[in-house]
Amino acid sequence: MASEEKRIEDELSYPILLSEQIRSVVDEVESFKLECSEVGKHVDRISQMLRTVVRLTTTTPVMYERPIRRIVADVSKNFERALTLVRKCKRRSVLRRVVTITSGTDFRKLFVLLESSVGDMKWFLSVFDSDNGGGGGIGVSLPPIASNDPILSWVWSYIASIQMGQLPDRIESANSLASIAKDNDRNKKIIIEEGGVPPLLKLLKENSSPEGQIAAATALYNLANDQERVRAIVDEVGVPIIVQVLGDSPMKVQTMAASLVARMAENDNVAQEDFARENVIRPLVTLLSFETFVDDDPNLHQPGKQSIHSIVQINKEMEKNSSSVSNSSINRNRPFKSSLSNSSYSYSYSHMDGSSRGGNHRKERENEKPEVKLQLKISCAEALWMLARGSVSNSRRITETKGLLCLAKLVEKEVGELQYNCLMTITEITAAAEFNADLRRAAFKTNSLAAKAVMDQLLRLIEELDSPTLQIPAIKSIGSLARTFPARETRFIGPLVAHLGHRDLDVATEAAIALGKFACPDNFLHMEHSKTIIEFNGLPPLMRLLRGSEQSQLHGLVLLCYLALHAGNSDSLEQAKVLNTLDGADRITVQHPELKELVAQAVYHLKMYHSGVHSQRLTYVP
Repeated sequence: MASEEKRIEDELSYPILLSEQIRSVVDEVESFKLECSEVGKHVDRISQMLRTVVRLTTTTPVMYERPIRRIVADVSKNFERALTLVRKCKRRSVLRRVVTITSGTDFRKLFVLLESSVGDMKWFLSVFDSDNGGGGGIGVSLPPIASNDPILSWVWSYIASIQMGQLPDRIESANSLASIAKDNDRNKKIIIEEGGVPPLLKLLKENSSPEGQIAAATALYNLANDQERVRAIVDEVGVPIIVQVLGDSPMKVQTMAASLVARMAENDNVAQEDFARENVIRPLVTLLSFETFVDDDPNLHQPGKQSIHSIVQINKEMEKNSSSVSNSSINRNRPFKSSLSNSSYSYSYSHMDGSSRGGNHRKERENEKPEVKLQLKISCAEALWMLARGSVSNSRRITETKGLLCLAKLVEKEVGELQYNCLMTITEITAAAEFNADLRRAAFKTNSLAAKAVMDQLLRLIEELDSPTLQIPAIKSIGSLARTFPARETRFIGPLVAHLGHRDLDVATEAAIALGKFACPDNFLHMEHSKTIIEFNGLPPLMRLLRGSEQSQLHGLVLLCYLALHAGNSDSLEQAKVLNTLDGADRITVQHPELKELVAQAVYHLKMYHSGVHSQRLTYVP
C-alpha cells in the first residue's frame, strides 16, 4: 500500500459522516418526499454495512484492504451525489426553485448508483465474513464495481483468501491466481497492482504446507515474466524468502523455488545480483551435485586434489565455527538478509549427514522418485545459467563453489534438458572469462582439475555428437577460452577446422567465429594459431563457407583476413587463391563497411608475400 494512502478507518469514516448528513437533510425535505425517503433507506443500509466493515478492520489482524478502498471511494462519490440531490428538495424561495429544477429522472439515476453500492458492499462482506464461508472464501458473485472487468473481482477474492483464509482456501486461491496469471499479461498486471505479491510471498515462506509453497511459487513464477513485475517481487523483499525456501524445503518445493530464481534472474539484472548477494549460488550448486559424484571416480580422491565432498567437509567445519551467529535470532533491522544467507549455508552442507534444518528432509530426498530428483537438477542448472548470464561476479561465484566440476560431470553423464542447461551455464561462464582476465586465470588455468574436465566435455560434444543444439554452445565456449590455450595445445583447433565444413551452416559459422578468436590480434599466440589452422587444412572449407549466408560470409571473411595477416607467407594461401577471393569481397564489405580496412590490410600483405617479396613482413600503410 502506498505510504500516502489514508488509514482504512479514516477512509471509512468519511462516507459514514456523509450518511448522517443525508439522513438529517431527508427529514427536512419539502418536495419529492417519497423519493428522498427511499434515498434515506438505501443510505442507511449502506451505512450499516460500512459500520460492519469498521468492526472487521478493528478485529481482523490482517485485512486485505484493496477492494474496500476502491468500493468505499465509489460509495463516497454516490453519497456526495445523494446529498446534493436531497438538499435541492428542501424548502427554498420561489427563485431558487425555478433555477434549481429536480426531476424524477435524477432520483432514478441515483437509485441505480446506490443499488450498485449495496451490491458492492454485500459482495465485500460475503468474501470477508468467516461465519458464512468467507474469511477469504472465494466469492462466486460479481460485484457491480467490477461488472466491466470480472477478473478484478476474482483477483480480489483470491488475494483476500490467500491473505486471510484457512490453509485449504489459501492453497486453492494461490492455484487460481497462478492459473489466471498464466493466461495473459493483463491479468498479471492486475494481480500486481491489487497487491497480490505480499500474500503469495507469505504463503511461500510458511513451511507447514509444501503444497501451499508450491502453489505460491507457481503463481509468482507465472507473474515474473518481465522486468517490471520481477522488480515488484524484489521490492517486497522476495529474494531472501525465495533463497530461504530453496535452502530448507522438500525437493518439490525446491524445484519450484529454483525455477523462480531462474525466471527472475533472466528478466531482471537487479534480481540477478540480489540473489547472488543472498548467496543463492551455493545451495544451487549443492542441490545440483546431489548424487552426482560417486566414490568410484579416482580423480576425485587423488592426494592434493579437492573433490566436491572435501569442499563440503571444509565448509561444514566453517559452518560449525559460525553456528553461534547463524542460529541467533533474526536481525530485527534486516529480518532476512544475514539470517537467511546463513540458513542457506547450513542446508547446503548438512543435508548429506542429516544435521541442521536441512536434515528434516533427508529421508524424503533419498526416497524421492528419480524424475523428481531430475527435475530439481534441471531447475537448479537453469537457475545457475541465468545467474551467470552476463555476470562476471556470479560466474566467479559458481567457479569458487567448485560448480565447474559438477557441471562438467553432468554434461558427461546426462542427456536432454539437464545436460543442455549445464552446458549453457558453462557457456555463460566462459563468455564472462573471455573478457575478464582474472576469472580466466583463476577458473581455467591449465593444471585445474575442473577446467580440464570442462575442456574434455566440450571437446567430446564437438567431436562425438551430431547435435547442433549442443555443438554450437560447446564451440562458442571453446572460442571464449581461445586465449587460455598454449601454442602446443592444438587438439581443439582440429575439430573446429573440421566443423567449418559442417552441413549445418550455423555450426560452421560458429566454428569460424571461434577460430577467429584464436587467430585475432588480441590473442598473444595469433601467429602460431593461424599457422595451425592452415596446417589442419582449414582453407578449403573456409572458402566454401564464404558462399553461404550473410553471417557465414561475414565471419568467414574475418577469419580469412586474420589468416592472411598472420600467416601470409604460407603457400596454402596462394594455392587456395585467397587473394582473388579478398579482391572480390566488395559485396560483403559494402554490407559491412567496418571490414574494409581489415580486408585492405590482408590484400596488401598477400600481394607483398606472393609477388616475390618474402624477405621480411611488410606493414600495411593505409
